[in-house]
Amino acid sequence: MASGKAPDHATERHPYGRDPDAIERPVFSATIRPHCSLSRLGFRVVMAACGGVALVTGIAFLQMGMWPVTGFFGLDIAALWLALTLNARRGRSFEEVVISQIEVLVARVSHRGERAEWRFNPLWTRLHKVEDEEYGLMSLAFVSRGQRVLVARDASPTERQVVADGLTRALAEVKKGY
Repeated sequence: MASGKAPDHATERHPYGRDPDAIERPVFSATIRPHCSLSRLGFRVVMAACGGVALVTGIAFLQMGMWPVTGFFGLDIAALWLALTLNARRGRSFEEVVISQIEVLVARVSHRGERAEWRFNPLWTRLHKVEDEEYGLMSLAFVSRGQRVLVARDASPTERQVVADGLTRALAEVKKGY
C-alpha cells in the first residue's frame, strides 16, 4: 500500500533495532582555533597609537639634533607591524577533531591552507595527558599503535582540559558497546 510519501529515514529503524547511519554520525566534533588577541580594528588602533608616539618622540629627537634616533623609531614600527601581521596570519590555522563509531579523525589546517590528517580506530586509541600542578593540562595527544598526534596545541590549559573532558567522554561512549 503506497501512500505517495517518501519514507522518513530519521524515524525508520533497522530490523535489528539499530540505526544504520549511526555508525558514521559523529559522537564528538570540535574545531579548535588559536586565540587571536587583536581584531582588525584593534590592529589599526595599536599601530596608530604606536606610530603616533614614535612620530612625536622622533620629531622631538630630530629637533634636538639626534636624527639617527628617528630612523630607529621607524624600524621599531616596521618590526611591530610585521610581528602583528604574522600573528594575525597564524590565527587562521585550526584543528578539527571528529570521533565517530568507526574512526577518530584529526585534521590540522595551517595558515597557508595546507591540510594534514590522521585517522585512528577508536577502539585502539587512548588519550595521553601531561599535567602540571601549577599550570594545568600542558599537553593532550591521541596515541594509537605507536603513533602520537597532539591535539589542541594552541589552546590554553583550561581550554585544553575542556577538550580533554569531551574527548574522554566520546571515546568512552564509542568503546562502551564493545
